[in-house]
Amino acid sequence: VVTGIIDLLLQGVHLQAGYLIGLFPKNGAVRNIHKCRALVAGDSEAGKTLQRVLLYPLNIHELPATCCDCPSLAARFPGSPTPKDMELPLGMACEKVGVQIPRFCYHERLSVAGNCRMCLVEIEKAPKPVAACAMPVMKGWNILTNSEKTKKAREGVMEFLLANHPLDCPICDQGGECDLQDQSMMFGSDRSRFTEGKRAVEDKNIGPLIKTIMTRCIQCTRCIRFASEIAGVDDLGTTGRGNEMQVGTYVEKMFMSELSGNVIDICPVGALTSKPYAFTARPWETRKTESIDVLDAVGSNIVVSTRGGEVMRILPRLNEDVNEEWISDKTRFAYDGLKRQRLTQPMVKDISGQLVPTSWEDVLTRVAGALQGAQGKDVAAIVGGLVDAEALIALKDLLNQLNSDNLCTEEVFPMAGAGTDLRSNYLLNTRISGIEEADLLLLVGTNPRYEAPLFSARVRKSWLHNDLQVALVGRKVDLSYTYEHLGESAQVLQEIVAGTHPFCKNLAQAKHPVVVLGSACLQRDDGAAVHSLVSTIAQNVRVTSGVQDSWKVLNVLHRVASQVAALDLGYKAGVEAIRNNPPKVLFLLGADGGCVTRQDLPKNSLIIYQGHHGDIGAPMADIILPGAAYTEKCGTYVNTEGRAQQTRVAVTSPGMAREDWKIIRAISELAGITLPYDTLDEVRNRLAEVAPNLVRYDDVEEANYFKQANELSKAVNQTLLSEPLVPPQLTVRDFYMTDPISRASQTMAKCVKAVTEGAQAVEEPSIC
Repeated sequence: VVTGIIDLLLQGVHLQAGYLIGLFPKNGAVRNIHKCRALVAGDSEAGKTLQRVLLYPLNIHELPATCCDCPSLAARFPGSPTPKDMELPLGMACEKVGVQIPRFCYHERLSVAGNCRMCLVEIEKAPKPVAACAMPVMKGWNILTNSEKTKKAREGVMEFLLANHPLDCPICDQGGECDLQDQSMMFGSDRSRFTEGKRAVEDKNIGPLIKTIMTRCIQCTRCIRFASEIAGVDDLGTTGRGNEMQVGTYVEKMFMSELSGNVIDICPVGALTSKPYAFTARPWETRKTESIDVLDAVGSNIVVSTRGGEVMRILPRLNEDVNEEWISDKTRFAYDGLKRQRLTQPMVKDISGQLVPTSWEDVLTRVAGALQGAQGKDVAAIVGGLVDAEALIALKDLLNQLNSDNLCTEEVFPMAGAGTDLRSNYLLNTRISGIEEADLLLLVGTNPRYEAPLFSARVRKSWLHNDLQVALVGRKVDLSYTYEHLGESAQVLQEIVAGTHPFCKNLAQAKHPVVVLGSACLQRDDGAAVHSLVSTIAQNVRVTSGVQDSWKVLNVLHRVASQVAALDLGYKAGVEAIRNNPPKVLFLLGADGGCVTRQDLPKNSLIIYQGHHGDIGAPMADIILPGAAYTEKCGTYVNTEGRAQQTRVAVTSPGMAREDWKIIRAISELAGITLPYDTLDEVRNRLAEVAPNLVRYDDVEEANYFKQANELSKAVNQTLLSEPLVPPQLTVRDFYMTDPISRASQTMAKCVKAVTEGAQAVEEPSIC
C-alpha cells in the first residue's frame, strides 16, 4: 500500500491528507524503505506531502533497520534534543514530536508517580520496557512506541488493571469520558482471562461534592498528588499494600478544600465523580458552551454543559493565563442556584405593600414615569457584583440623559489621591500568571485562598517550585503555604514605609517583588490611607531595589466580577454619596450586598430592583424587573487584572426575564430619552467609545503612571485605624455563599453545613 502511494506521489498525483492517514499496514513490511527515504529527503512537493501527512513529525531518516520485520515507529527529535527537551520525561518528549503515549497516573501539572505502568515503551537495546512518564530523555535513544513488545506490555498492564475493576460502565457517571474505557479499547485485549472474584472496597464519605465508589479506583494517586501539591491539603492518602491498598482519608472526614472538585476531572476512572451531577446526564447528551465564571474576580474560563434548557454541570476550560485547567468549588457546583429563587416576571407593590406580578408594558411604563418625574440628584443607581459591562454602560447613559451622575458600586474604593483616575491604582498589574515570576509577595489585608482561589493556587505553585517568599499584613489565616506574619494592624505598613521594619531588608533584596492589597481593606474608613501606604511601599521598592522598569509591583485583588469594568466606565466606588443625599428614585442593578437599606432612604422613595434572584435587594423594592443570569446572556466582564472576557448564552432566561441592557434600553424609549443602540454590537461600539479596553477581549492593557499615582496619594490626609486588617472570608465556611447565585444554591448550603457539623450531617443514602 505504501509503495503504491509513493509511486503515485512520484508521478505527481495529488492526494488529500485523508487518503494517507492510517495506511501503514498493521502486519507486513515497508519494502521500499530506501525509495521512501530518498523521496522524503528531496525537496519535491510529493516528498513534502508524504513527510507532512504520513510520517510527520517522526524523522524517517532514523527508522530502524528492523522496520522490515516489525511495524514499529521510531520517535526522535530532529537533530539532537535541546537542554529543555532533556528536562522532559520520555512520554512528554514523544508527545512533543506527535506520538501519543497512553497513561493513567501521569499528569503534566502533578509530580511523577510512575505507578500505573500503562506508559511502558520499548527502547532499542534496552533489556525491558521502561515507564515513559518517569524516564528522562537521553541523547540518541530510539523509542519504539508501537512494537510488539510494547503492545504486549500495555496489554498485560491493562489486564491487571481490569482484574478488580467492576463492570459498572452502564451505571457509571464517567461513562463516555472515561480514560479506562478509551485505553482498554485501544490498547487492551479483546477478552478476559480472569475468573476469580473481584475485590470490593468500602466507599468513603468525603463531603457533599465528591461521590466516591472506590471499588473502581486503580490507585493512580492523581487525587492524592492534587490535594497535596495544588490544593495544599494532605487529606487524601493510601493505606494498605498490594491487593489491600486503598485511597482515602484514613479517618472519616470531609475533603476540606476550595478546589476539591478538580479531583473529579483528573480521576481517570469513575472512582471520584460529582455528587450533584450523579445520574442526571451523559456527556454526549449535553450541549457545551464556552463561557467564563463571574462568582469571583478571577474570571475563570469554563464550559457550561446544558440539556433541555437547564445547566447540568460546569467544567473548567484551559486558559494558561487565568485559571490553567482548574476551577473553584463555588464555580463548579453553585449552578443549581441558577434554578432557585429566580425572578421570572415583573412585579410591583400593591396598596397593601405586597409584590404582585404584572406585565412588562405596565412595569416599564411605571418606571419610565418615575424617572421622568425625578431628574438630576433625585435619581441614583447602585450596581452589584454580577453586572456585565453592557448593562453598566446602558444604565450610565440612561442616568446621564436624566442629568444625573449618581452611579455607584457596592464595593468601596478610595477616591482620595489618584482614586480611580489611573487604572494602575486598582488593577492586579502583575497579572495572575506573572506571580510565577515573582520572588517575594507581600499580602495586605487579604485571604486570597477564599477571595480568589485560582490566584492563590498560582501563589502556591510559585512557592512550591520557585521558592517564592510570602509575607502577610493582617489577620493570620491558613493560606496553604508558609508565610511570614508581619502583624495585624496597618501600623506595620507605616514602619515599612519608614524603613524601620526588619522586612524592609527582604524587600530591598527582591528582584521581582509583588505587593497585593485586598479590596476588603478598602472598605474601611481608613481605606485611602492604607492604599496610600501600599502605593508608597511599591514605589519605594522600585526606586531602592534592582526592579526592572517593566515589572509591576503594586496590585489590587478584587472580589467581585463587575468592579473593574464599573471603575473603567466612571462609576463612583461606594454608596456614601447616596446615604448622604438620599434620592427620590433609587435603581438597584443586581445590588444584593445590603449596603443600602430602607431605613437609609425617605419613606416616599421609589426603589427599582433589576436582577435575577430574589435575594437581598428584591424584598425592599417597590418595582422588580427580572434580568438574565450570566449563563443566559452574552456579556462582557473584566477580571481583576484588567482582562476583558465574554460570557455566552448557554440557556434561555426563565419566564419573562430579559437581558439587563435590553430592559434599560426599553425604559429609555418609554421615558422619551431613547438610547442610541438596538443591538449587542451597537452597545459594544458604545463601550469602545468610553473605554476601548472593554472590547479588546482576552487582552490586558498595560497600566502605567505608578509614580504619578504615588505622588497624588501623598496628598491623602487620613488617620489609620488601630483595628486589625481582617478579610471577610477567614475560613472555607465563609467561601461557599458570597453572592445571590451561591446563596440560592442547595449544594453550597450543604457544604456550609458539612463544614460546620461534619460530612455525616449531609450524608444521603447511596443509590448505587
